Amino acid sequence: MPIVTVQQTPRTPELRRELVRRITDAFVDAYKVPAESVQVWIQEYQPDAWGRAGRLFADE
Repeated sequence: MPIVTVQQTPRTPELRRELVRRITDAFVDAYKVPAESVQVWIQEYQPDAWGRAGRLFADE
């Protein structure tokens, strides 16, 4: 059973639904597995809890 973890800053429920659908479709197509076997976990982090290049996203 494929399990995918996505780490990102917060998105709307509509965007998360679309992402889960597209990831699921990709695994069904590539691995020939049933959609019911694909799990997608979305971990969202606030911009002040994530950084890049020495700066918080909240400071950009």
